[in-house]
Amino acid sequence: MARRFVYGFGGKKAAGNARMKNLLGGKGANLAEMTNLGIPVPPGFTITTEACNNFYKNNRKLSRALQEEVNGAMRNVEKLMGRKFGDAKNPLLVSVRSGARRSMPGMMETVLNIGLTEKTIPGLIKQSGEERFVYDAYRRLIMMYSDVVMEKGAGIEPQAEESGIRRQLEKIMNEMKKEKNYESDLDLKPEDLKVLCNKFKQRIKQVLKSDFPDDHNSQLWGGISAVFASWFGKRAVSYRRIEEIPDDWGTAVNVQAMVFGNMGKNSATGVAFTRNPGNGENHFYGEYLVNAQGEDVVAGIRTPAPLNESSKSITKSNLETLEKVMPDLYRKLDTYQKRLERHYKDMQDIEFTIENGVLYMLQTRVGKRNGPAAVKMALDMLKEKLISQEEAVRRVTPSQLDELLHPMVDPKAELTKKPIAKGLPAGPGGAAGQVVFSSNEAVAWAKSGKHVILVREETNPEDVEGMRVARAVLTARGGMTSHAALVARGWGKCCIVGCGDLHIDYEKKEMNVSGKIYREGDWLTLNGTKGNVYEGKLPMMETAEENVLLNQFLKICDAIRRLGIRANADTPDDARRARKFGAEGIGLMRTEHMFYGKGSEEPLFRLRKMIVSKTAEERRKALDELYPYVKKDIKGVLEAMDGMPVVMRLLDPPLHEFVPREKARLDQLAKELNISADELAQRADALHESNPMMGHRGVRLGITYPEITAMQVRAIFEAAAELIQQGRTPYPEIMVPVVAEARELLSQKKIVDEIYQEVLAKYNLKKIKYLYGTMIEIPRACIVAGEIARTVQFFSFGTNDLTQMGFGFSRDDIGGFLAEYIAKGILPQDPFQSIDQSGIGELIETGITRGRGTNPTLEVGICGEHGGDPQSVHFCHCVSMDYVSCSPFRVPIARLAAAQAALEHPAKKKTSNKKKPRRKKK
Repeated sequence: MARRFVYGFGGKKAAGNARMKNLLGGKGANLAEMTNLGIPVPPGFTITTEACNNFYKNNRKLSRALQEEVNGAMRNVEKLMGRKFGDAKNPLLVSVRSGARRSMPGMMETVLNIGLTEKTIPGLIKQSGEERFVYDAYRRLIMMYSDVVMEKGAGIEPQAEESGIRRQLEKIMNEMKKEKNYESDLDLKPEDLKVLCNKFKQRIKQVLKSDFPDDHNSQLWGGISAVFASWFGKRAVSYRRIEEIPDDWGTAVNVQAMVFGNMGKNSATGVAFTRNPGNGENHFYGEYLVNAQGEDVVAGIRTPAPLNESSKSITKSNLETLEKVMPDLYRKLDTYQKRLERHYKDMQDIEFTIENGVLYMLQTRVGKRNGPAAVKMALDMLKEKLISQEEAVRRVTPSQLDELLHPMVDPKAELTKKPIAKGLPAGPGGAAGQVVFSSNEAVAWAKSGKHVILVREETNPEDVEGMRVARAVLTARGGMTSHAALVARGWGKCCIVGCGDLHIDYEKKEMNVSGKIYREGDWLTLNGTKGNVYEGKLPMMETAEENVLLNQFLKICDAIRRLGIRANADTPDDARRARKFGAEGIGLMRTEHMFYGKGSEEPLFRLRKMIVSKTAEERRKALDELYPYVKKDIKGVLEAMDGMPVVMRLLDPPLHEFVPREKARLDQLAKELNISADELAQRADALHESNPMMGHRGVRLGITYPEITAMQVRAIFEAAAELIQQGRTPYPEIMVPVVAEARELLSQKKIVDEIYQEVLAKYNLKKIKYLYGTMIEIPRACIVAGEIARTVQFFSFGTNDLTQMGFGFSRDDIGGFLAEYIAKGILPQDPFQSIDQSGIGELIETGITRGRGTNPTLEVGICGEHGGDPQSVHFCHCVSMDYVSCSPFRVPIARLAAAQAALEHPAKKKTSNKKKPRRKKK
């Protein structure tokens, strides 16, 4: 049988269903599902995602077989509607919309009112009795079609944002409204609209060098092709890169009979959510417009009215609610939304139209929500027994959880400032940045390292790149269901919309707010939770530690995950913070970090003395002076993590990094060592290395200067001994870095064993609980891991350096080429952000398998920044690691990712202890 490309729906039955999302796209699958549920949906048909991929394989041409299927499906729609497509007396109009398997709001194209031509206009006027409505629909078709099909679909790139055909046509319409003193589009009379339509056609011919098509079939096939073409449109591609959506998914096309919300006062259109997407509260929430089409609500051209009282309290609108204006229809809508949420067991984003008092449902999909709302909905639906614990964990993405860790505007600072403007709180959190008025400027400024706030009259899909890089988005128009609000919520971006006090002059790059001028580059602070805009840069504060809902949710994650979560922390403050975020230990304490930042001057001076010492006597003296500082920091971290393991990496960085460059500090050091400045310079020069990252560091220092290892190990054991005598339960794990050979570890183990016995005797203790292990960060160490594991009790994979050495990339120098590698598809992503599973991952898995082959009780974890990356956490779960370690602020994300990994791979066993069979030589 030939492959089927078209699936119809209508008349209470559909060929598809919700499970066919990959083939029919989210919109098409859900239209079919609603039809099968008996919910009123205008009839239509869906062209599959496979047809989209064929369109590209066929050099952007539609096959004859597809055309025949579409024609057959159209005849069925005509039968259900009692109208005929292209008929002069009883015309059927259709919409053509995109619909990928995952929601991409506003990123692809829609064309409404297809089939409206000079031939069919009289028939529709007679059918509706509304001349104004028909010509309003016609001018909308001309504007949409010229933009979507004739410009974007044809691959024409306007030279500037304002020179696009749609903007030009909007300018013509705005000039007419200004000339006639009209306040809104609704004031345009039938004669005005006729004049506008003619002017539009003339401008289209002038700019795009072709006529607007006056044939219904040309409009239909042009619309279908343009929607397919929009899958690889600039903004859709940008959005897919951000959201990591594969290119080969393709989009479906939904062709559906038009129903009109702009037929007069008993018609309307709206967008609604079964729960509030901004805060997760269980209230039906949404907005609508009387006498309008759907694009008016989303585009923010007119300020919409609230659906009900709970929506009214959020939007602060004085407009009458749908519940009051059309109570019977509102009750029907409320019934449908409750039914849909129960059916899908998730919050739904719905679109509806009321045509002459008849309600139609145009779309339902799982609603975008921000992080706080996602967590609240998951917990609430769990309490309502709508979903299970496991489903609650699946409902929150790591990026959504990340939003709860973002800063808020300091409330104390807010009390000292009066807002310069207020809008609708569309995206939570706080942000401060410099004002820019275009997406291109936002991208350019952000690239130079500046924090920006993108300010627009209203955003449109072309602004997606600027919205992504901006710290926050602020718009003068639009409601809680506008494009800006929808996209910002999906990304967890701080956002305020509908801020009517803003009057923007794009040419001058400035805005007037209540009489005061703010120019490009001026600082503003936004509180997206309250909708307040402040002048200047207000301080931020962290709130995640105190978030009750977040902690409840993470406890559910902890009950499911099997992977341990630790944190990288170098100070007692960092350790305490990590513990508050739920860390079960410290996976990496870098002892050298006490030589940076606050309070580092004294220990750093002693370290420098040790580094430039020439004799063992000089070195021991400097180490004796350094010892109290090292022990104090170690003791502080062990105390903060009482009862939990703390992995302490011995001194690792290249020594030349610590040699001072300022003359005053060099003179002070020479004086302390009682040597001349020239001799100090000679000693410092001797430390210079051609490739310091592979030079005299880590275990190599301990082998050439055993006293350096001895000092650090003594500090660890004595700090632990003192805490034991104070009734504490310290648990140090001593980690030797930069190891490539098992004998290196045997050399250091002798020092550790000797000092351990000395400390036990000194403090009259029988035992100090500790582990001895190594960081696996050199590819050779992965290969000889079986031998290394005989000497140690744990491996901690240092994935940052392992990636660097495995790829031969310098982390400090990849800026010149890595972006090109990713853009050209040579690498799928930055390997320093997410573990390269096919290469570096193979090294890690080899190391684990061989290590546990000789030491079955070997503890294994990672301590690079990859420990906070969700994809890398999944990998670590799959290779049976014991824990991952990441920065304290990434600990909650790692807890969620580990739980989701356990759900995705529930029966993962420990890595086999058996050696992999050798490949036979050919």
